[in-house]
Amino acid sequence: MKLNPLPLDGAILAECEPFEDPRGLFARLFCDRELEEILGERSVRNINLSQSNLSGTLRGLHYQLGDSAEMKLVRCTRGSIFDVIVDMRPESPTYLHWHGEILTQRNMRMMVVPEYFAHGFQALEDNCEIMYLVTAHYAPGQEAGVRWDDPKVGIKWPLEVNMLSDKDANFPLLDDRYPGKIRAV
Repeated sequence: MKLNPLPLDGAILAECEPFEDPRGLFARLFCDRELEEILGERSVRNINLSQSNLSGTLRGLHYQLGDSAEMKLVRCTRGSIFDVIVDMRPESPTYLHWHGEILTQRNMRMMVVPEYFAHGFQALEDNCEIMYLVTAHYAPGQEAGVRWDDPKVGIKWPLEVNMLSDKDANFPLLDDRYPGKIRAV
């Protein structure tokens, strides 16, 4: 597995190195030894599956606070998505910057989303499936979010958003609580 640092401090794009022959292919999707440097003392607590039936569907941007802060390892197992992260750590040099990557079942890339990063994605085709490994249990009282269309963040989603949950649509806009330069990298 190749681990490629992304422009946001601590974020990584992991790439599988599949073995292909006339039968098809084999790829290791997760190996704790290969990811030990990233995971540290954390262990995977949940493996989640998300399905989006229609292209344009958007989920996010979510993260958890305090002792429930979570690292996510996100992979698209069917279809393709535009996967986005926003650094929400005030002490970080990339605080409030965002970055997006296209993840597909074919490119087999995995976005490593550090703790205190908001995360979301948009389905780029119908019937997308996303598998993600999470290092903390879901804690409803500790969840937070950034609105997908916040003009201060200015994420450039590739498709028109045609489906969104009420919860995601109603996250508050960023205001003076987030005093930082926001830009895409």
